[in-house]
Amino acid sequence: MKIQCVIVDDEAPARNELAFLLSAYEDIEVVAEAENGSEALSVIEKYSPQLVFLDIQMPREDGFSVIQAMSDKDNMPLFVFVTAYDNYAVKAFEANAVDYLLKPLSEKRLSQTIERIRHRLANGHINNNDPQVHAAISRIISGHNLKIVVEQQGRMHLLSPNEIAFFKYENNKIWAYTHFNALPVCGFSTLDSLEKHLTGLPFFRAHRSILVNLDQIKEFSPWFNGKYCLIMNDDKKTELTVSRARVKEFKRRLGI
Repeated sequence: MKIQCVIVDDEAPARNELAFLLSAYEDIEVVAEAENGSEALSVIEKYSPQLVFLDIQMPREDGFSVIQAMSDKDNMPLFVFVTAYDNYAVKAFEANAVDYLLKPLSEKRLSQTIERIRHRLANGHINNNDPQVHAAISRIISGHNLKIVVEQQGRMHLLSPNEIAFFKYENNKIWAYTHFNALPVCGFSTLDSLEKHLTGLPFFRAHRSILVNLDQIKEFSPWFNGKYCLIMNDDKKTELTVSRARVKEFKRRLGI
């Protein structure tokens, strides 16, 4: 019997590439595709697949939202996260037998994933019966729902981490830079403590005074003296620098 799967990604070329790679496996059948979280939930409900390849970074409802919506379902499929960023949250899933794939996709890595899926299904290890996996999902959902407290016009506001392009330490204070403004962060006096608080989310310490959201980088390029220049996806297209000492880790996080 074939393993029915669904591919969820907001980019058609990425869906096509994965579907092509999966066509090499006779026991894998792609029964549907979806380009966002809402579509994913609809096709999962319609086809009840055993396996879902799920992109993390999608507009509106992302991969974490799909997991959260499915977490109390009886027939929860196996999820394989597909992401451009290697971070601690994804590693938590790997440690608990829920796999992930880094973009660009590797045929060898995909083969390892398929073997892992086959083994789990052959032994009846479905997600909803696996307390370790549920524990991992709970940790990721908790991190996804984490909020940052900032001050604006004398009032405290709650921001989701994905609303913040980068944090900057200046004038003895941490500032959260959103797409439109900079707001002082409450509750943290150092970037070290804030970085620890954001463990599992796609934030990278580009410089001792800068913590960037990898999901909010528009483009980047090598710079002088071995540094990298980042252009952020905010309204000012802010340029930031990755220090030479952190370039290797930056490239590792991006899988390059």
